[in-house]
Amino acid sequence: MAARNITHVNEFTLLGFSDIPKFQGLLFGIFLVIYLSIITGNTLIIIITKADPALQTPMYYFLRNFSFLEICWTSVTIPRMLINLWTKNRNISFLACAAQVCLILDLGVSECLLLAAMAYDRYVAICKPLYYLFIMNHKICVQLVAGAWIIGIPVVLGQTYQVFSLPFCGSTKLNHIFCEIYPIMQLICGDTSMSEIFIYADVVLFGIVPFLLICGSYVKIIFTILKLPSAVGKSKAFSTCSSHLMVVGLFFGSSIIVYLSPKSSHSAGTDKILSLFYTTLTPLCNPMIYSLRNKDFIVTLRKLCSKCARTENK
Repeated sequence: MAARNITHVNEFTLLGFSDIPKFQGLLFGIFLVIYLSIITGNTLIIIITKADPALQTPMYYFLRNFSFLEICWTSVTIPRMLINLWTKNRNISFLACAAQVCLILDLGVSECLLLAAMAYDRYVAICKPLYYLFIMNHKICVQLVAGAWIIGIPVVLGQTYQVFSLPFCGSTKLNHIFCEIYPIMQLICGDTSMSEIFIYADVVLFGIVPFLLICGSYVKIIFTILKLPSAVGKSKAFSTCSSHLMVVGLFFGSSIIVYLSPKSSHSAGTDKILSLFYTTLTPLCNPMIYSLRNKDFIVTLRKLCSKCARTENK
């Protein structure tokens, strides 16, 4: 009987926001504006930090890579959501769904590791300022960024293959806004406990460990800042670190809840909201958080704007 119920899957159906059909057009407009804002804001960060020689420091090198990662992250999910909302065709092929799951997991791992590298950079800059340029040399920065991008690939590929090689049965409708590993697992026949164990292990290795390293770095940073004799120095140090901490809180807060909570406790509505949080809200807020709280960035932006204005007047 179990064998008869196994379904040969060629495609899945992403239900997304189909439960609110009257708002499809409105949602399309909202997500289109959000996506364009994410692309514009993060691209602006890349251009500005690359154009000004004064911003050729390790901190801005990591920030450029982080902004590029955010563009990639949203480009994996939002365009597909926009297509579904516009065409009302919510079908996605088996391979496209597997590729989306793989990319989401891999980019999530890269974001965790890159945020940890950025925290380490701030730790060295504040706690060991005399050795900063020696420790955070260009070679080390490139290695940290390359590691963040590459290190999770084999694990994520293995995880994705393991989940999608399991038998599916019954419905192929995913009550989610994009292909994600837990909604996929709800369609799998039989015991998925081994897959869940591997997912939890990956979350601990690539999520919890970087998060604890970030927390440890900032505990030492805060103690060092409190020892600074100058109130101006304290204010500048706190301002530099607070933007990074806000991004860490937004990203890790929502993603850890999704991936560490038991599968039985997952509700479609809550998962949709939390997924939107770490795939859409965080990339949208990052440019504002980093630019509005960074005086060097604002000064460079004003310089570029004044140059553009002078060019147009000529």
